[in-house]
Amino acid sequence: MPSYTVTVATGSQWFAGTDDYVYLSLEGTAGCSERHLLDKPFYNDFERGAVDSYDVTVEEDLGEIQLIKIEKRKYWYQDDWYLKYITVKTPVGDYLEFPCYRWITDEKEIVLRDGRAKLARDDKTQILKQHRRKELETRQKMYRWKEWHPGFPLSIDAHSHSDLPRDIQFDNEKGIDFILNYSKAMENLYVNRFMHMFQSSWSDFADFERIFVRISNTISEYVMQHWKEDFMFGYQFLNGCNPVLIRRCTEIPKKLPVTMDMVECSLERNLTLEEEVKQGNVFIVDYELLDGVDANKTDPCTIQYLAAPICLLYKNLENKIVPIAIQLSQKPGPDNPIFLPSDATYDWLLAKIWVRSSDFHIHQTVTHLLRTHLVSEVFSIAMFRQLPAVHPLFKLLVPHMRFTIAINTKAREQLICECGLFDKANATGGGGHVQMVQKAMKDLTYSSLCFPEEIKAKGMDSKEDIPYYFYRDDGIKVWEAIKSFAEDVIHIYYESDEMVCEDVELQAFVKDIYVYGMRGVKASGFPKMIRTREKLAEYLTVIIFTTSAQHAAVNFGQLFLGMYPDEHFVEKPVKEAMAKFRKNLDEIVNAIAERNKNKKLPYYYLSPDRIPNSVAV
Repeated sequence: MPSYTVTVATGSQWFAGTDDYVYLSLEGTAGCSERHLLDKPFYNDFERGAVDSYDVTVEEDLGEIQLIKIEKRKYWYQDDWYLKYITVKTPVGDYLEFPCYRWITDEKEIVLRDGRAKLARDDKTQILKQHRRKELETRQKMYRWKEWHPGFPLSIDAHSHSDLPRDIQFDNEKGIDFILNYSKAMENLYVNRFMHMFQSSWSDFADFERIFVRISNTISEYVMQHWKEDFMFGYQFLNGCNPVLIRRCTEIPKKLPVTMDMVECSLERNLTLEEEVKQGNVFIVDYELLDGVDANKTDPCTIQYLAAPICLLYKNLENKIVPIAIQLSQKPGPDNPIFLPSDATYDWLLAKIWVRSSDFHIHQTVTHLLRTHLVSEVFSIAMFRQLPAVHPLFKLLVPHMRFTIAINTKAREQLICECGLFDKANATGGGGHVQMVQKAMKDLTYSSLCFPEEIKAKGMDSKEDIPYYFYRDDGIKVWEAIKSFAEDVIHIYYESDEMVCEDVELQAFVKDIYVYGMRGVKASGFPKMIRTREKLAEYLTVIIFTTSAQHAAVNFGQLFLGMYPDEHFVEKPVKEAMAKFRKNLDEIVNAIAERNKNKKLPYYYLSPDRIPNSVAV
């Protein structure tokens, strides 16, 4: 009688194993096997990290194996099991791989297809078509859209982390890691001990040192020594944690009535201000978004304030970007002076501090929360709802969605909820951060997520004119590496543009993102449909870059770009594309390391060996 060798791999996470009854059956083109008991209580199979093998004997050859059914039946108490993959050796010696990488909970059955990626058009048998359809129907019931706040991108319909589908919850290690990191951050910032410092006026610049006494590394120490200096203030617009706001100034706005007399002592080329602007030596950062946003009023004993400044910067003869004028609110007038480097030392320093404060609010709420976390959650939900596990784009994208929905749900529970940390320690808490996201949605466009396009739109693309913009330089290299990888994968599975157009699951995925993520706003520029392989490559690059590199550049922390420990792809051409991708990334790592040698302020946020695969912190 024919015999199949079945190998079952259990995850290495804490509590990944099971002592429950586990049954397996095989379904092929020529028939189905009986239900085989693989494990029962106290047999010590399916322990954490184990790889167990079994011989499954059948009466007749089953033909080509199409599906594997795994059932788990409770022995005593709920005992979730994380199944990594199953391999099957057929009677003729062929090996088939069935990736899973899912939790099997309660008394449930899961059905797995072999690991070869397939488009819907590739499924010829009714059983495979039905499996594909049923998987999406089940997922669409589990992954539901919900409006958290009016005008926001829609998010997952879950009140708490425990409400999420088990497969996207933190595993035990990640859950503990979240708690430890949260506690460590609070310890580093002395939040519990110095919470009063956030909710009252600071009386001395030494308070900064007291807050950051626990954060010690070469860069932080250098910044602490030089943070008051103009060159450091300007450098942070290029390579700090929010390097996305600075743009080349093509015309001095009327709301910032700067005159030549005001800034003449800051200009170094014997040119007028207008001439410096025409030569591209003047830059601007405008915090208009903060205008009209309500300051935090959650503590009636503490008055908090917000500014909406405009900052004018200048590229001096050393090619350093330095501030030359600051106005703290949007409407010019006698009660809204323009501060200059020639002002009294502390007047100028306080003006810069107000700009940094405004930059912090935009960074945390818009650059970080909206444009990486919330957008990545949209990509994640749409992927789970519209792309079955066998789809090549699901396999491509799923490593970049790991824990994203979970971290956002935790944030809505603990950080940005009513009475959360945001309300306690942030001047935009108590509702201001909500107003900011609502206002920022009009600028959340598809083109603004296309990294090279956005850099060019801001006039910041010239390496010759702006030589020390490492965020731009490294970002473009990583963008091109991701795009090349996406193109390689696309050309394996899509032989023509027509195949892209005909992929109904892909088109449903794109439509979900446009309708629910971008709320169907035409001005967002997000496509409703993808018609070419070239456009698909760009679209996938936007998704992968946003969830990995962009988040790394503006956040910082895990499983790094190009490393895929969960092997969703099994085909040789894709594995070769992955190896090429890793090689390209290694070259970028080496180039960045060489550039950073002997730099007092090395920039490594976009070094691929420091870019997490997904938004998970």
